[in-house]
Amino acid sequence: MKKSTVEEIKQRFDNDVERFSNLDTGQVSTIDAKISLELITEASKRIVPDAEDLLDIGCGGGNYTLKMLEKIANLNCTLIDLSKPMLDKAFERVSQKTTNEVTILQGDIREVELPENHYDIILAGAVLHHLRDDADWETTFRKLFKLLRPGGCLMISDLITQDTEILNDYTWERYGDYLESLSGKEYRQKVLDYVDKEDSPRSMNFQLDLMKQVGFRKVEILHKNMCFGAFGGIK
Repeated sequence: MKKSTVEEIKQRFDNDVERFSNLDTGQVSTIDAKISLELITEASKRIVPDAEDLLDIGCGGGNYTLKMLEKIANLNCTLIDLSKPMLDKAFERVSQKTTNEVTILQGDIREVELPENHYDIILAGAVLHHLRDDADWETTFRKLFKLLRPGGCLMISDLITQDTEILNDYTWERYGDYLESLSGKEYRQKVLDYVDKEDSPRSMNFQLDLMKQVGFRKVEILHKNMCFGAFGGIK
């Protein structure tokens, strides 16, 4: 199947701002979304307690940055997303919670120019699964590594696969059952169809190995449930 283009992904999110700005209703298809959000922000705070600069890539409506600001209040926040309506919503919500600088940048993390060795914390919530081939993953991880200050962390919460095909099939079968328990067979098929068209997830093992390959000195697994995980690396 031909995958969605960046423009098609942008348009979908342009039309879904309110849903993705509500963690209770917007993330029902994402297993343990609240748990992963709590874990990656709390881990970030403990790794870099004196953090000053946060980068939130694929920020959506700003949920991850808002949770991070609950833990470290005085952060300068840079928010990146393909969708301008999402960014506007995130800016509105985040600006109400901090007197520090809030910067929004519309664009693709692979193309946006950002200062190297600048960010203490990079959050990537449900965004990296939109990367495509292995080269795309590697160049993006190298870029994120360069953007971090030494001692900083990249924390990821995302859709993932298994490396062993038979286990991957089992994991996605269970995920399908979960979706069906939420809203029936049609909802199950709808979500799995758009994952197939739009997303190119990689396993947690693949991403942790890639982090080490590009230079992260430590990698950590925080949580995994079926085809969703929370994990990260420290520069």
